[in-house]
Amino acid sequence: MSLRSRSGEQVPSLTAQIARASNPDGTTAIWVRDRLDGLWHDEDFAGWYPRDGRPGQSPAQLATVCVLQFLLGLSDRQAAEVVRCRIDFKYALAMELDDPGFHHSVLADFRERLAQDDRADRLLDLALARLQEAGLVRERTTQRTDSTHVLAAVRDLTRLELVTEAVRAALEEVARTAGHLLVGLVDDEWRRRYGCPVRLGKNPTRPKTRILAAGDDACRLLERLHRHGSGYRPGLQAEALRQIIVQNYYRDAAGRLRWRTADDGGLPPSSSAIISPYDTTARYVRHGHIISWKGFAAHVTETCASDSVNVTRTWPPPRPPPTMARPCPASTPA
Repeated sequence: MSLRSRSGEQVPSLTAQIARASNPDGTTAIWVRDRLDGLWHDEDFAGWYPRDGRPGQSPAQLATVCVLQFLLGLSDRQAAEVVRCRIDFKYALAMELDDPGFHHSVLADFRERLAQDDRADRLLDLALARLQEAGLVRERTTQRTDSTHVLAAVRDLTRLELVTEAVRAALEEVARTAGHLLVGLVDDEWRRRYGCPVRLGKNPTRPKTRILAAGDDACRLLERLHRHGSGYRPGLQAEALRQIIVQNYYRDAAGRLRWRTADDGGLPPSSSAIISPYDTTARYVRHGHIISWKGFAAHVTETCASDSVNVTRTWPPPRPPPTMARPCPASTPA
C-alpha cells in the first residue's frame, strides 16, 4: 500500500456551505479544520508507506479521525459511521458530501503502523508544534499533570490460559484467511481444546500436561505456517502467539520444551510481557506495593492559561477497546 498525498486540498465548497449552515456555532471537528488546517499533513507520513502499491487512505485523515474518535468516545465502527454520515467530519477531512468514507478496520491497521518505532512521539511533536504556531500552547504557562491507571479491555488470564487462548486466537485467524493450512493438523482433540474461549482458573486439573500440550500445539501450528504457508503472511494473532511462546517456554539442552519460571528459564520483565493475545500493548503494571493492574499507565498534562483554551496531552495515546474473540463457532475447525 502506497501513500497518495492529499495535503493542500481545500474543503469542497458545497461541504463548507452546508457544514456552516447546519453548525453556525461550529463543532470540534470544524474548529480543528479552521484553526489548525488539520493537525497533520500526508507528507508527515511519507516514511510509513512504500513507494509502490495500491494507494491507501490518507494517513493525515486517519490520524485526525483517531483524535476526534477519542474526544467523542467512539469505537472504530462508530467512528467510521460518523465519518460517513456527519457533515462536520466531512468538513474537517475535506471530503465531498457523497464520499462513503472507509471501512472501520482501516483505523486498526493505522494504529498498528502508529505503534511501530517512535512514530507516535514524532506525530505528537508535530501536533504540539502546530498548536504552538496557532497560539494555543505557549512556553512557561500554568499546567497541571496527573497520572492514572487504565484497565485493558480484555479478560484477565493466567499464564496457561494466555498460551491456550493465544493458540485458539491464531487458529481462528488462520481459519478465516487460509483455512487450507489447517488440513491435517486440526483434529477432534484440537477442536475440544480450542473450540471455545479458554477458562481454566488458577488451579486447573493436570496443569503440567496442559502446559506441555499447549506449547507443543503452538509450536506445531507455527511450524506449519512457516513451512507450508508459502505466500501466506502471518497475521497479528499468529505473531502474538509466537511472542507469547518465546516469553513462556524455552528448550533445554536436549531440545525439549520447558515452561519458564523465575528460577530456570527466566521470565520477561512486566514491561515487555504480553498479557493478552487480543491487545499485545497492554502490560502488567504496579504502583508501589499495593496497587496493580493489567492495562496502561496514563499520564495526562493540561495547559490551563487563563487567556487561552486548555490543551490536554494524554500519554500513551488512548485506544478503543480491541476486537474481542468471536463466540465459539459450531461448525468451524477451530
